[in-house]
Amino acid sequence: MNLRSFFAASLALTFFSAALAQETKPLLHDHVLPVLATPDFKTPLDSSFSIGKGQWTPQDGVLTVLDLPEQNHIPVLHHKVGLASATFEVEFLIEGPGSFLVGCDSNKHVGRVVVVGGGLSIAEDSVTPSHTIAKLPMTVKAGEWHKLRVEWQGDQMAANLDGQELKAQHPFFATPKVRSWLAAGKSVKVRNLKISGETKP
Repeated sequence: MNLRSFFAASLALTFFSAALAQETKPLLHDHVLPVLATPDFKTPLDSSFSIGKGQWTPQDGVLTVLDLPEQNHIPVLHHKVGLASATFEVEFLIEGPGSFLVGCDSNKHVGRVVVVGGGLSIAEDSVTPSHTIAKLPMTVKAGEWHKLRVEWQGDQMAANLDGQELKAQHPFFATPKVRSWLAAGKSVKVRNLKISGETKP
């Protein structure tokens, strides 16, 4: 390998390492949380998941989500573990107009991250309808895969969508959780889901 090739390879490795560090950088947590679920979406979902609304079909590594109009509610998939601290890493594709959400519940909704075509927002659910407390305008193109990371801990929630970060703080976020969930509007595809978390503060 000549000197020029060596420097080019070193530079490429530096950029790759920086990109990897950015990709895996925690938003709120000071340590790596235990991994709880990494469904392959090639086989049926395990018993830690339950379908609340809509149709969620795993096949060939992709979870296809469809709205069922007669249910009068967007599709919801519950993960039946109450997490005091959590990290959700997921990729999604919205087919046409729609939305993608990640949230958590006590005996009612606690908080949520909402993605629509016009951007990213975080809302708390101490009131009805939910109260949006942080917004990040950005273009979220339909028909393309997007990478989302969502975290919560104590009274904070945060999200990273395609490298853009948003954080919010509200006392209601500290409410003890009994489950978390994914939700989607209309037709959405999901892949590479990883849920990590701890049940105690």
